[in-house]
Amino acid sequence: MKKDFIASGIEVIQKEAASILGLQQHIDQHFKKACEIILQCERRIVVMGLGKSGHIGGKIAATFASTGTPSFFVHAAEAIHGDFGMLMPGDVVLAISNSGKTNEILILIPHIKESNIDLITITSDPESPLAKNATVNLNIDVKEEACNLTLAPTSSSTASLVMGDALAIAVLRARGFTSSDFARSHPGGTLGKRLLLRVNELMHKGNTVPKVQENATLKEALMQMTAKRLGMTCVVDTENKLLGVFTDGDLRRTLEHHPTNALECKMTDLMTAHCSTIKSDILAFEALNLMENNDKKIMVMPVVDDEKKIIGVIHLHDILEAGIV
Repeated sequence: MKKDFIASGIEVIQKEAASILGLQQHIDQHFKKACEIILQCERRIVVMGLGKSGHIGGKIAATFASTGTPSFFVHAAEAIHGDFGMLMPGDVVLAISNSGKTNEILILIPHIKESNIDLITITSDPESPLAKNATVNLNIDVKEEACNLTLAPTSSSTASLVMGDALAIAVLRARGFTSSDFARSHPGGTLGKRLLLRVNELMHKGNTVPKVQENATLKEALMQMTAKRLGMTCVVDTENKLLGVFTDGDLRRTLEHHPTNALECKMTDLMTAHCSTIKSDILAFEALNLMENNDKKIMVMPVVDDEKKIIGVIHLHDILEAGIV
């Protein structure tokens, strides 16, 4: 028997894509009502499912939880053996069953109703027992699985997942959920750090900031650069206002142009004035972009306040080590 893996793969994708596109006709008043129930939920969205629908349910619950809607997944079989005790009045149950006949979920319907809990269902059969007992049923209307045996949940599980995503994102938008809100749900990840970590949390400050007065000599500047080990020093006036910076690159140019008396040269004659600066409340990820996209590939950038007074310096390596990329 000839095996055409490419053709098989394309056929599966086409069938599942068709099932997803078919969902558009079911984004209707039922969908609107489901969104309103979720938005008005006083407690948690409890997602239930069995088998492949259970795996999909776990992902949908995670999507809700990370986008501003408290949610968790309860396996239907476990629910009928004690885990139903996790549910309380004010929760909303989102049950997933392609057939709408999953016995483990049907057993729970009287208890869900007795607890005065709204039931949202995702099925392919609006006439099924589960759909008929729901507060609102979302019809995914999958008539053909991508599996050529029409047995393995494929198109139906994909459609259920997409319907769950549609619910979560529609509610997200209605809440006015922002990227900062999203970051607070992901504090340990790269995305969370990009959206939350600011320059003032990473910058060198206080006595760790390399700086010299404008009348300092190169010798004094080198001592400061050596002590602070950042490859540069800020040059400030008597009021701590930034006048410029002196870097390793400036040092090379100084030795080239002043080979005999370099150590006695003043910073005002050697520094790079009008240097790039940044504010402390800027996101570290934005600072990284500014430093990497600069024509000179800045390694260290002075951090100043509104009066141009130096309050710190941020090094490219500090940002990279923070794990925001």
